[in-house]
Amino acid sequence: MAPAVRPLRAADKDAWRRHWTAYLAFYGTRVNDQVYDTTFARLLGDDVRDFNALVAVVDGQVVGLTHYLFHRHAWKVEEVCYLQDLYADPAVRGTGVGRALIEGVYAAADAAGAPNVYWLTQDFNATARRLYDRIGVVTPFLKYQRS
Repeated sequence: MAPAVRPLRAADKDAWRRHWTAYLAFYGTRVNDQVYDTTFARLLGDDVRDFNALVAVVDGQVVGLTHYLFHRHAWKVEEVCYLQDLYADPAVRGTGVGRALIEGVYAAADAAGAPNVYWLTQDFNATARRLYDRIGVVTPFLKYQRS
């Protein structure tokens, strides 16, 4: 069955937390309860400058998630969209869940007048990169952060 993609709801909190925890574990990190609670509240909040979330649902079960936000860009008049997190349960990988979530972000970005959508992944994330290579364009940029 094809996944349905919809905005995150308050009732999704347990499923969202389970999937986001698995996503964070994949990248070798974790967060405390305050970060979970704050992030979930921001995802459901009204601040247009804050995070947004979509979930993928199959047979009534949340099987994936994505977090994204819009921000200004010094080289463009319109805002751009940063797709921060994308996760599909391992049991549904390869069934179109990841693609559907990315296309949901593309649609949200188009509706907001922010046609540029970008994201980061680690070079070892071969499974996801096979999808990303079909749905996006890899750039030559490297990420640096404060040490």
